[in-house]
Amino acid sequence: MKENFLWGGALAASQCEGAYNLDGKGLSVSDVMLAGSKTKKRKRTDGIVAGEYYPSHEAINFYHYYKDDLQYFKEMGFNCLRVSIAWSRIYPNGDELEPNEKGLQFYDQLFDEMLKLDIEPVVTLSHYEMPYYLSRQYNGFFDRRCVDYFERFAITCFKRYSAKVKYWLTFNEINGMITNPYTGGGVIAKIDNNYLQTVLTACHHMFLAGAKAVKACHEIIPSAQIGCMIAFLCGYSATCKPDDVMFNHNFMDVNMFFTDVQVRGRYSNKALTWMSRYGIELPVIDGDEKILEQGKVDYIGFSYYQSITMSSDILDNLGSGGNLFSGAKNSYIKVSEWGWPIDPKGLRVSLNYLYDRYQIPLFIVENGLGAVDEISDDHQIHDNYRIDYLTQHVREMKKAVDLDGVELLGYTWWSPIDIVSYSTGEMKKRYGFIYVDKDNDGNGTLKRYIKDSFYVYQEIIRTNGECVDEKKRYTLNSQLKDVLEIKGLREIIKLVSEGKVTDLQLKLGGRLKINQLLDKFDVNDNNQRLIIDLLNRLEAK
Repeated sequence: MKENFLWGGALAASQCEGAYNLDGKGLSVSDVMLAGSKTKKRKRTDGIVAGEYYPSHEAINFYHYYKDDLQYFKEMGFNCLRVSIAWSRIYPNGDELEPNEKGLQFYDQLFDEMLKLDIEPVVTLSHYEMPYYLSRQYNGFFDRRCVDYFERFAITCFKRYSAKVKYWLTFNEINGMITNPYTGGGVIAKIDNNYLQTVLTACHHMFLAGAKAVKACHEIIPSAQIGCMIAFLCGYSATCKPDDVMFNHNFMDVNMFFTDVQVRGRYSNKALTWMSRYGIELPVIDGDEKILEQGKVDYIGFSYYQSITMSSDILDNLGSGGNLFSGAKNSYIKVSEWGWPIDPKGLRVSLNYLYDRYQIPLFIVENGLGAVDEISDDHQIHDNYRIDYLTQHVREMKKAVDLDGVELLGYTWWSPIDIVSYSTGEMKKRYGFIYVDKDNDGNGTLKRYIKDSFYVYQEIIRTNGECVDEKKRYTLNSQLKDVLEIKGLREIIKLVSEGKVTDLQLKLGGRLKINQLLDKFDVNDNNQRLIIDLLNRLEAK
């Protein structure tokens, strides 16, 4: 990995900030979304309904805890952090002529604190946070006027934070508009024959808004880079049957429809053909083509959580059981508790696919595992499943860069601290390296506790990813410091100190820094032999 590789985490304002009605902030579309679950879809309400629970209203109160949380991120070694600016904190209704100064001041303070800690802000302009007023009054981006409102918001941000932010993103997971047009673009689209017409009309307006933002960013902050962002699904054909192969090929083309426009500055012939076939007419007016051409992005940001297996038999594609995306069951891949396929090699495939197609820099701005964490009475969280997911995905990412030549700007884990899940509104679906004491009903102290995975990511960042390379066998000629830096495990210290070095059922927990390890026990030749012997037996197992 390059020396200036960006390592960090990713957050979204509506899922972490809270303070939904403080300091002049208006409602966003996320602020009227109720909690759901793996089996219960989230519902929106018409405004705020008394007695209902809205997860975004407090979230994890990052608005007031951000200084403490940034200290944790600094301790892990972050040199970047992806955050979003809540549009309704800057323009409460979205269509005002003047911004809310208190909202601007909050992000000034946040970015200043990040830069003080040498953490580079990576900023998303719109991350499921469209002002509720724009949705209710205009039906969101279905109305072309929202293009100008977004451009005004973007220009305000560029001018205000020009000296503080070098990396920008326009819309989070813009391809999610196909299935979630409300949270993505504030659009209420009836499920009928006009659904695609409604959604793609809004998408055209979002492409224009994003392109105008890109052009403005290049003019206001020439040294900055601004990208688009999609949810990338690595598609596999269910079989080698030609019908399945073609079905997956078409699926991937739809997946790439959104990046094609934002990277190439135009609609592909194939996209125009299938829209015509389905009777969809984009609201293109004079000048739109020029706007798209002048607003091509500098890099592609994407989230990667899973692969998806596609079959020409539509019923087969309901077989994976995921709560967000489905697909045919893939017997070669395990799934998470929420039914999402866990496919580290799919990340390498995805990086190669995107880079081969577009030949511009990439940025993994989301990758993570949602799981139920158990916390002990002494606040220990042994999340080996998250450690496995993290190390395996970073290993495949590293191969894509080192072996395949993919140009990659950085990697930001979703999310470095437990936050409200977008897909379900739950807190028990935890992603973080830092545990937040809060449950699905909003109860808890909001205290933060470090998980074992915290130390693993810390070590990955410290070694610039080198520690995830394929396992090597340690010998008595190994330097103890080298062994401990790579495999600094709490349980090893405990076993060595107690003389219990034969327990091969050991569940490996978090890693500690070398200086913390050396404080724990006397380093002598006998201890060195015991540690090396234990490491070799554990790795053999």
